Amino acid sequence: MRLVVVAGPTASGKTALAVALARRLGGEIVNADSQQVYRGLDVGTAKPTAEERAAAPHHLLDLVEPGEGMDAARFAALADAAIAGIAARGRVPIVAGGTGLYVRALLHGVVEAPGRDPELRRALEAEAARDGRPALHARLAAVDPAAAARIRPNDLVRVVRALEIAAGGRTPSELYQAHAFREDRYEAALLALDPPRPELHARIDARVRAMFAGGLLDEARALAARSGGALPARLPIGYAEAAAHLRGELDLEEAIRRVQVAHRRYARRQVIWLRKERGVVWIAPPYDVDALARRIADGRPATG
Repeated sequence: MRLVVVAGPTASGKTALAVALARRLGGEIVNADSQQVYRGLDVGTAKPTAEERAAAPHHLLDLVEPGEGMDAARFAALADAAIAGIAARGRVPIVAGGTGLYVRALLHGVVEAPGRDPELRRALEAEAARDGRPALHARLAAVDPAAAARIRPNDLVRVVRALEIAAGGRTPSELYQAHAFREDRYEAALLALDPPRPELHARIDARVRAMFAGGLLDEARALAARSGGALPARLPIGYAEAAAHLRGELDLEEAIRRVQVAHRRYARRQVIWLRKERGVVWIAPPYDVDALARRIADGRPATG
């Protein structure tokens, strides 16, 4: 089955392009953003607007409550079902989102990895709390230097998971390498949006400021109220900073600045991830939607 995949860094225009292609190709959009699966976190995750959802059907939004688990394997299974339904209706599946792991899981499958070990996780998290996250990252570097180079020292979730995998007998890098050579599960036109860095950073900064002005603080306040005052773990970028501002711990401009920096760093990681995908076509603005749609409809490679 042929898919259209619209990927790229945050704030690069993925949703707008996916909707435009869906209107021209008779498509429906399958979300591949790991943050947009959470209910009630609309502004802070830049979910498609009501107008965008009216312009093209969207799938896999608002699936779970904040704090609930959603992993790549579950996403791929849900996406497979959504894609099958879209194809059965004679429509074109258009996958849109910037979570590289989700896109890779859908296109190439999920590598079998050791399961979660709650006792080991608690021990590793306690070690990080006692000795600091950099110390735990150094432990990972001793076991798997390549994985440590890919994971930021402060990213406790990924460091813990990498050590959990290593404890199962195979290093994360071995699994990563095995995954890279898996056969494709779908034929896909994989488009990656590539705006110039200064333009992308300006878009990110403007979007973050608009988020704070347009409801992010309200969403953080409501989330804290539902959680008894303590935010759930592993929230999307911005909610912790918004909550800190509401508690009087950060002034507004500092909260905005921190979220802008975090989004720029995230965008850089998204680009690095996508550059490792085979078959990706990078396209720079302005996007010629009609030309892209014609090439996709004809089964020809999309060109930048």
